[in-house]
Amino acid sequence: MSERIVRIAAIDIGSNSIRQIVADVGHDGTIRVVDEMKAAPRLGAGTRETRRIDESRLRDALEVVGRMTTLARQLGAERVEAVATSAVRDTSNGQLFLDLIREESGLAVRVLDGEDEARLSFRSALAHFELGKGRAAVLDIGGGSLEIALSADGLLERLISLPLGALRLTEEFLPQKIKRSRVKKLRRKVRRALARKLPVRNWHGATVIGSGGTCTNIGEMYLAHRGLHMAQTVQGTKVPCAEIERILDALIDLPADERAKFPGLNPARADIIVAGISVIVEVLERLDSPELTVSSYGIREGLLLETARVRPTIADPGESRARSVLQLAERSHYEELHSQHVQQLALQIFDQIGERLGCEEGERALLSDAALLHDIGYHINYEDHHKHSYHLITHAELLGMTPVEQVIVANVARYHRGPRPKKKHRNYSGLDKQSRQVVKRLSAILRVADGLDRGHSAVVERVEAEWSDDSLVLRAVPSAKGGDMQLELWGAERKSRLLEKLAKVPVTLLAAGTAATRSKPAKSTAA
Repeated sequence: MSERIVRIAAIDIGSNSIRQIVADVGHDGTIRVVDEMKAAPRLGAGTRETRRIDESRLRDALEVVGRMTTLARQLGAERVEAVATSAVRDTSNGQLFLDLIREESGLAVRVLDGEDEARLSFRSALAHFELGKGRAAVLDIGGGSLEIALSADGLLERLISLPLGALRLTEEFLPQKIKRSRVKKLRRKVRRALARKLPVRNWHGATVIGSGGTCTNIGEMYLAHRGLHMAQTVQGTKVPCAEIERILDALIDLPADERAKFPGLNPARADIIVAGISVIVEVLERLDSPELTVSSYGIREGLLLETARVRPTIADPGESRARSVLQLAERSHYEELHSQHVQQLALQIFDQIGERLGCEEGERALLSDAALLHDIGYHINYEDHHKHSYHLITHAELLGMTPVEQVIVANVARYHRGPRPKKKHRNYSGLDKQSRQVVKRLSAILRVADGLDRGHSAVVERVEAEWSDDSLVLRAVPSAKGGDMQLELWGAERKSRLLEKLAKVPVTLLAAGTAATRSKPAKSTAA
């Protein structure tokens, strides 16, 4: 009997925003979100000079926390855990604010120090990323402070907290209008602070994982720039350092009203985003890291895991991805033998002709995942199950996979049957050119592999490819148990048109031992 699932509410009272998540947490660390609520009373606004939380902001925040507490209890949360960060711990009336919360909501709020924040962020990252090999810097930037957790092979080595929050730096350097000269001064301050506290030795080129509103907005702006509006999450998005600099450059030059309309940017964050991005860029340059990996999970999720007493498993590269793909397949009641056999056949074809088709090494994993998940749409119904597979994949939480990879996997599964990829299809036309080419190549292979198990009987054990200047012959080798392969050859033949178009030579499906002398059969219209 499995251990029970615990419903927990976590409230993070930050300098810029207050966020709540209510979720069911499993003993294995799985988090199923039940509801979320957020508001931005900006408790930290003006505190750099006064050292006090503004009275009106304090009252707004009290109302927000009251609503969140009510929601958590109405949803049946067994525990409601709340934490407060720099705006509360650094102000003279922070304790008064906490006393009022206890009096009005009956909630005891724990004040985190900077290292506590960094530790919770790291716990969250450990549960959602593969940190088992190599060095990583997990950072969380809020309104008041920047926290960094340094790890080696999944083991926490150092915690750093610096007063470099997006709201704090905006008030200090960019209070009215954003000017390049002021941004340069801001970055110099950040650079000096990092030089004193963030070691370069041993963490040169480390993987940098970032959480918090600044980081998720960077991911959203990057995906919007690439035209990937169909991505359901920014989790795992890898944004090159040069792209972050490009975004920063563009935002600096925009007037405030136009900046708020920048594609992918949350308008409520438009006034503090330049300071936040400046900090991220300086961290990446300090560590000489080529990219930022965006985490949509942060302190709240770390608090959920801590409250449920879940210690995340340290995962090596590929482990969490394989695990979450398999879990999606199992939740969708996939036909295990057929899906795994199609996966095996697809990878055999890829290994023999993929390079000549123009495939790159990383595409093999995309094909493998798409093959395993191609039929999960049966979970909804047979008709249009390929389209249902697409929607199930795009809306799933697949750890270890970037949003771009997830959208590609979903499209490859979508095109394992039915019409070939076309620009009139919204799910396909929204991709950039490079991603569309990947979808074409991999779906061409998957279509043939699926046809080779048309009867779901695994009578074809393997495929042998022979590609000459004027033809591509795929020979089906029967399994040891034998069986008639005519249905499978017919199924693969009728689904080979896309592969034929990409290969630019006729594609013929034959049984092993059969000479390729017969003429290619006419295209069948049978279902």
